[in-house]
Amino acid sequence: MMNMLTSWFEHPRLRGGVHAEEHKLDTANKPINLGLPLPKRLYIPVQQHVGKAAEPLVKVGDQVLKGQILAYSQGNISAPVHASSSGKIADVLDYPAPHPSALPIRTIVIETDGLDTWQSLHVPDDPFVLTAEEICLRVGAAGVVGLGGAVFPSAVKLDLGRRNQIHTLLINGGECEPYLTCDDRMMQERAEQIVTGIRLMLQGMDAGKAIIGIEDNKPQAYQAMREASAGFDFITVSQVPTRYPMGWDRQMLRYLTGWEIPADGRATDIGVVIHNVSTAYAVYEAVVLGRPLISRVVTVAGSAVANPQNVEVLIGTLLQDLLKFCEFDEQKLSRLVMGGPMMGDALPRRDVPLVKATNGVLALSAQDLPENSVQPCIRCSSCVSACPVGLLPLEMASRIKVNQLEAAVDIGLKDCINCGSCSYVCPSHIPLVQYFKYAAGELFKRQQMEHKSEQTRRLMNDKNERLEKIRLEAEEEARRMAEARAARAREQAAKESVTTQQEGA
Repeated sequence: MMNMLTSWFEHPRLRGGVHAEEHKLDTANKPINLGLPLPKRLYIPVQQHVGKAAEPLVKVGDQVLKGQILAYSQGNISAPVHASSSGKIADVLDYPAPHPSALPIRTIVIETDGLDTWQSLHVPDDPFVLTAEEICLRVGAAGVVGLGGAVFPSAVKLDLGRRNQIHTLLINGGECEPYLTCDDRMMQERAEQIVTGIRLMLQGMDAGKAIIGIEDNKPQAYQAMREASAGFDFITVSQVPTRYPMGWDRQMLRYLTGWEIPADGRATDIGVVIHNVSTAYAVYEAVVLGRPLISRVVTVAGSAVANPQNVEVLIGTLLQDLLKFCEFDEQKLSRLVMGGPMMGDALPRRDVPLVKATNGVLALSAQDLPENSVQPCIRCSSCVSACPVGLLPLEMASRIKVNQLEAAVDIGLKDCINCGSCSYVCPSHIPLVQYFKYAAGELFKRQQMEHKSEQTRRLMNDKNERLEKIRLEAEEEARRMAEARAARAREQAAKESVTTQQEGA
């Protein structure tokens, strides 16, 4: 508790958070490895982004080139996916997703030909003469999404930024999750390209300035980014305290600017758009080199990996191939995590593909996962102090335990970012964040069921309306036919009457 209070007085703009064990030294000082062998098969899901899934353009047997579009975006919030290498389309099928559920997702399988042949790329002579609209179009066509974990289509954010008159671009280089160092290495090795991407993003939004926030445990990255941006007065590189979850966009924004995003609002409401450093690099590749997003740098770490490192990996590579390259020991594995240990997802299998959202693959052994038995709450309020959102974790968990999910929502469940800080500091080892994830999943299922019920009701109402319309039309037709028969009968009776009168005369 004293450490939390001391931190607050030292950094009054910080709220909550924890000093998690970093476990970064094994990978932070190694260059990015570019030597991962080309997989024999690539499994590329059509849903790797927020919004609608992309629609496949290819069919089994088609030959494709590296960078060729495989599935086009659907609607405004969507992103296309591209071939990570050249080869033949071996299948388009439902394949397990890299998710704790491992539920099947539509996936395009490429049997690589070993040539890795690029398609023709459209490279501008000078990217800085492109209009804002042209930059957004190129970023969208390249399938660039937020690589910090949100995977929101980047072109949509750039376009929203221009239409909302954004004045500040915030580049998040926090990378506060333990083990993960891919952004750190990107900033150390590709700082000039990242800064170019930032300049293009500013141009694409018609924004005036950029602020880059980097945790102070990354001095080499900080220095590299300062040197790369030295000639641009509109780009500021700032250090922020090393405190999880500093990588949370609202925490980063609050610390660097003092501004608060309104409740139920977005950063754009206060004139700010937030992107990740790896996203800026992807924008550079899309606009300057004409390359779509088909690979990313991933941290592979954990005690079950003999050679932890950062690797440039093609999208669609199976995690088991990546782990083998890093000398993975299956006998030591206790848990496989995609992402960081605090907010990442535990995966039930290794034969799932790496996707755009994958920034880390952790093969954790028993020594990485100390087993602590859950004890009764001692009412210490550590979870309250640690929450960066200012919630009451124990109160929410208590309501979830008795299935009072709506009551938990009333006291802030939907504001929870699932950072796990509350669970990390709990001396009783209560799995608070697991309760919140469970509740969020249950609420989502309820919403789906309500949506499905509403659709069913609407379909039934439409059907009843159609049947009623058919009944009324049938009754109207029957009435018209009856009237027509009656009219013919009267006409016939009149004719017979005339005939009878003539005969009598």
